[in-house]
Amino acid sequence: MQRASCRACQLVAGVIVSALAAFFPSSQAFAQTGPGWVVLLDGNDMGEWNQVGESNWRLEDGAVVADNRTSQGPAFLVSPESYSDFMLIVDFWASDDANSGVFLRCSNPEAIGDRTCFEANVFDQRPDPSYGTGAIVRHAEVDPMPTAGGKWNTFVILAQGRDITVVLNGEVTARLNSGMFGEGPIALQHGAGTIKFSRVEIRPL
Repeated sequence: MQRASCRACQLVAGVIVSALAAFFPSSQAFAQTGPGWVVLLDGNDMGEWNQVGESNWRLEDGAVVADNRTSQGPAFLVSPESYSDFMLIVDFWASDDANSGVFLRCSNPEAIGDRTCFEANVFDQRPDPSYGTGAIVRHAEVDPMPTAGGKWNTFVILAQGRDITVVLNGEVTARLNSGMFGEGPIALQHGAGTIKFSRVEIRPL
């Protein structure tokens, strides 16, 4: 029964990846194309993100970069708009020791965290890897945990009603059914190490 269940899970994951691939045929070729997409960050402009916490966010070599946090807690870039149902694509580079993440449907835009948002995590060195890179912290574990350090990566995230699906580099890493957070801004985190975001695009559904 367990083997059959695993095969069923793989089939469902494959269907989700195929469906997302229809929207994202190539993470490099798809930039700024397609109807309905909104560019939140493109590496050439800091955009209109609000800052919570303090870090040295800056433009550098076609990406928004942070590598020196000066506030006591993590620092965030927070979108000025709120989103409910959407597809989101995020291209990022993380150092091996980076602690970062993409926060979704945040209930309080001035108090960002994994208790007030859904967090698609980027944290290869998290002491408990079950909620490390690719997981939705506190809600959906990842097993096995992929690593993002030292390379460019792409998150594709689908939020539709109670269903949240996280795809990292073409692999489904976490799925969640929860109505805890229904709408709110997107937030990008710098907690430790170096993080670079070259593209953030969203398509409201």
